[in-house]
Order: sequence, then C-alpha cells, then structure tokens
Amino acid sequence: MNVIGWDIGGANTKAAFIGTSNGCVKSLKVAVEYYPVWKDPEKLATVLSRLKEKLSGGARLDCAGVTMTAELSDVYQTKREGVTRILEHVARAFADVPVFVLDVDAELRTLDAAKKEPLKVAAANWAATGWLVAQQLANCVVVDVGSTSTSIIPVVNGRVSAMGKNDLEKLMCGELVYTGGLRTNVAAIVNSIPIRDGVARVSSELFAQSGDVHLVLGNITAEEYTVETADSRGKTRAEAMARLARVVCADMEMLTEKEITQMATYIHKRQVAQIAEGLRQVYSRVAHIAGGKVPVVVTGLGRDFLARKAAESIGVEEIMNLDELTGNAAAASASPAVGVALMAASKIEGVTVKWML
Repeated sequence: MNVIGWDIGGANTKAAFIGTSNGCVKSLKVAVEYYPVWKDPEKLATVLSRLKEKLSGGARLDCAGVTMTAELSDVYQTKREGVTRILEHVARAFADVPVFVLDVDAELRTLDAAKKEPLKVAAANWAATGWLVAQQLANCVVVDVGSTSTSIIPVVNGRVSAMGKNDLEKLMCGELVYTGGLRTNVAAIVNSIPIRDGVARVSSELFAQSGDVHLVLGNITAEEYTVETADSRGKTRAEAMARLARVVCADMEMLTEKEITQMATYIHKRQVAQIAEGLRQVYSRVAHIAGGKVPVVVTGLGRDFLARKAAESIGVEEIMNLDELTGNAAAASASPAVGVALMAASKIEGVTVKWML
C-alpha cells in the first residue's frame, strides 16, 4: 500500500509517504513546507497537492491520514471554523482517496465524521506521535519539540494516556509548553538577561526568536532555520546576533560577540527550564502509575538541544531518540505525520503495520 500522512500546522505543513508490504513499512519519505496559513488560508489545498506529488511521484494512494494544529491560527474566528475550513481543503486535495482524521482519543475518523465534531479532531497531532511510540514502548514520556511548541505525551500500558484533550487543558497539566526551536519570541522565554555584571530587562517587541538563539549557538544550521526571521533579513550568524542585541535595546556596535553569545546561552537555559517544568509534571505522574522510572523519548526539531537537555535536567536516566525506535532519522523530523500515516495504513490493512526499514 501507499499511504500519506499529514500534520497541518499553522506555520509548517509536514507530510510522510510510506510504502507497506505484508504489514511492514518498506519505505518512508518525509517533506516539510513552511506555509504560514494566516497569510493565505485559501492556498492550503494547493500546498497539499504539491507535497503529495513531490513525495508520491504520481504513485497511486490507498489512503491518507490527517492531523492538524492550524485551526488555532487567528485567521479563523474559532477553532470550529478552522477545522471545518482545513477539512474542506483536505477533501479537495484528496477527492478520490479515502481520508481518515485523527481525534484526541487517538482514533481515526472518516472525513464526514470529523466534520460533524470538529473540536474532537482539533490539535490532535500529539496523539499520532504518542501512538507511534506506544507501538514500541509500554511506558514512557515522549517529548516532541517543534518549531513553535512542545508536546509532552504520556504513554502508559502501551496506550496514549493524556490528561488534556485540548490545548487549554494540556497547557494546564504540563502536556503542552508553548515554546519551540524556531518561532518563539525571546521575550516569551525571558523577561530579563544578565549582562555586564548586571541584569537588563528585555523589550517585549518581536526583535528576535528562538531560531536566532539556536543559530548563534550552533544548535541549528541556516538551512534548518526554515521560518521567517523577525526582521525579514537573512539567516547568517551575524544577522541572528544583531536581532538578539535588539532584545535588550542594543545593537552590534554596543555589544560584543562574546556578550551576545552569553545572552544566547542564558536564553537557551531558560527555554530548557520551561520545557523541564512541564516534563517534570507529566513524568512524575507516569512514573507513579508505572511503579518506577520510565524512559523519555525525544523527537522533533529540538529533540537534542531542548528535549534531551530538559530530560537530563530533571534527572531522567534513560533518554532515547525516536530515530532509535524507528531506525529512520526522517521519522523524528515529522513524527505526527509519520504516526498518522502508520495509523491509517494499519486501519486499512486490519493489523498494526510494523517497521522493517
């Protein structure tokens, strides 16, 4: 079978194309496109069709699996409207293919069923990542750090065991931390920064974002900085440093390279602490239910420089990359898309599709 999975985000749309045979994954291809839905929401069907052709090469599709977070974009008045509009574009792009939509209970619904209860399928992409890992580990906590936010997903007894079923509930119980590897305003990470034997309060303007921090520190490359910069300038280290200097209302003539690098290091530590706060809350709950320490699985863009660091900071002893579980590095770059593709393939085949890459 040929199956494509979609994770339709507000800023990035991710797709995973898998080929299966005899209940096993034989091939996997992943693509990501920066598509800020708030700029041109009517372009979504075109983006989906373009990525479909890029990955499938025109091969016949047996089905598609869909999950989303783009409904939160303020281009839509409500989440209900957002889900409805997104599903309309999905239906247009896959008019001749069976489509399954993931809900917050980690179940797949038909497109028609999803349209009837749009809030049940809003912001459910974490369930796909949790399901993917639950096929390999009975008890663990998954930390998925994307460009914009971090999902912390509890897996207990081989099932996704989230307390929160929507973004608000997840923000309250630690399962969602709204900080990510590229798009987070630095002023949402820190409100002051130590500098020159003192402390400077920061400007609340969008002068710099987390991508600048991680570019300066070498955590990401310019190619991995896939979103727009705050000032619409380039993605060199020097340009990222200039943006960071403005966070304390300074510039490259006022601050040295060393001082700006020290600023970036401090901001990075505070971002790790933000994620660690949510992780500690979820981890303690899973460890208590499981009766002992459990592993943490890290995935997403920030899996090594944010998720792993957060797990280490709270004393987790066993930390593994999703790459290790799947045997494929691409899976960690778009785990919700990969997870929902596997779920859709399993639904069609009637058995859980296994990894054989």
